[in-house]
Amino acid sequence: MDINEVTDELYGLDPGDFVQVRDAHVKEARAQGDRALAKEISQLRRPTLVAWMVNVLAREHSDDVEKLLQLGEALRDAQRHLAGDDLRSLTTQRQKVVRAMARQAGELAVDHGHSASENALREVGQSLHAALADPDIAEQVRAGRLVTAVSYSGMGPAGMAVVGGRARKPKAAPAEKKKPDPEEITAAKEQVAAAEKSEREADAALETAQADAEHAADSVAAVDKRVDELREQLAQAEQESQFANRAHKAATDQVEAAQRDLTSAREESENARRDLEALEH
Repeated sequence: MDINEVTDELYGLDPGDFVQVRDAHVKEARAQGDRALAKEISQLRRPTLVAWMVNVLAREHSDDVEKLLQLGEALRDAQRHLAGDDLRSLTTQRQKVVRAMARQAGELAVDHGHSASENALREVGQSLHAALADPDIAEQVRAGRLVTAVSYSGMGPAGMAVVGGRARKPKAAPAEKKKPDPEEITAAKEQVAAAEKSEREADAALETAQADAEHAADSVAAVDKRVDELREQLAQAEQESQFANRAHKAATDQVEAAQRDLTSAREESENARRDLEALEH
């Protein structure tokens, strides 16, 4: 047992099981006489719900996460080379993929018995954006060992809390402020424009989806109403059928009775004719 194995196990657990399993490993390490390992294990922090959601996503959908992180490498390369067209295309792709993967993380949380609020999904998205911007954060996301949500301000990692102690520290600001590069400003403006366009497209898609949902709800209500009407008509038809069956049976009984009466009358008429003929002869 080493710290890497224990860390990998703990950050793959449900947050509710983290402390109990961690403390059990601490006791095991002490029992084996490895106090240094016991101390390292005891210092591991339980992940927040958002960090756990990212960890679960990275562990259960590692291929998708790897593709996302490769997109981050392409974005950083485009920024370094000021490839405006590539940057716009990759930025739009990044936003769509991050939103989709945040929703996927929420679905995984629900599958594991946890609720995922809109705020939690937003923080998952922020953490994935941070992984796209910073290679060290990407490494921690890839390993599935985040402790808290992470964010990226564009000036180095901000508010990052990860396991392993390998996160980069922000570099000290230079004594002399660098003059803005016009080409960099243009590229940044293009990135903002692409992001705003994606936001408008997402808003339009949401409005369309809401309208479709309302239309579908109206259709369901109309169909339900029609079903109720047909059920009422069916019930009425069943009652009429039962009445007709009873009337038919009564008429049939009357026919049979009339036939019996006719047979009896014919027999009496025949007997009367025979008696008359006997008297006449």
